Amino acid sequence: MTNPTVESIAKMLDHAILQPFYTDEEMRREMEGLRQYPLASICIKSSAVALAVDTLAGSGIGVGTVIAFPHGASLTAVKALEASLAFDDGAQEVDMVINIGKALSDDWDYVREDIQAVTNVAHNRGGLIKVIFETGYLLEDRHKIRLCEICSEIGVDYVKTSTGFGFVKDVTGNMASTGARDHDLELMRAHSAVSVGVKASGGMRTLDDVLRVLPIGVTRIGTTSTKVILSAATTRFEGGIEESVSSIPMDY
Repeated sequence: MTNPTVESIAKMLDHAILQPFYTDEEMRREMEGLRQYPLASICIKSSAVALAVDTLAGSGIGVGTVIAFPHGASLTAVKALEASLAFDDGAQEVDMVINIGKALSDDWDYVREDIQAVTNVAHNRGGLIKVIFETGYLLEDRHKIRLCEICSEIGVDYVKTSTGFGFVKDVTGNMASTGARDHDLELMRAHSAVSVGVKASGGMRTLDDVLRVLPIGVTRIGTTSTKVILSAATTRFEGGIEESVSSIPMDY
């Protein structure tokens, strides 16, 4: 993207409403507050897809949901069923979490069948699939590279870094969420087919975060900070008023 605009950035954003404690009213209110923006999608819990379809009707914003979120350990048949039911409820996109333990075990036949099953559902229903690697748990690049190769062979629509809910211990022993690192994004872009998009998710909280990853080839952004990002874009590109970035909730 050579000359980003507020609109072009908005069209890349998947706004996430995935905190487990959100009530129906809280989710509806947040979605209604985003109808003014030409977002790519709002990604919501699978149990709330019908609510999102109703709330976003006529807005032009897509409805996405997550499959086997956030740990990815559900049986393949359960993942496929969850995706199918989501499309029944009106979803247009699904973001599935790989079976992380199977990838770390180098059980690539299992991983392939798992991704293929959900891809079949999505594509048979005319929808998109994004495959979440949870890169913070994949400490060796070879795992990420092999996942990119498998996803390219299957023909998924996007490969994606993180759930935003993957936690690892940092050097102090505290738990920290993993997110989108430039190294991983560069690796994913380099080893994925041209037809496969790359989605940066986890820690994408500011306009500068977005602008930093665009030259890498990222074409979708997962975030909870949509208003902050677009306010800053309006300030920078159109002279609007920027919102504070303090007290931002956990990012997706």
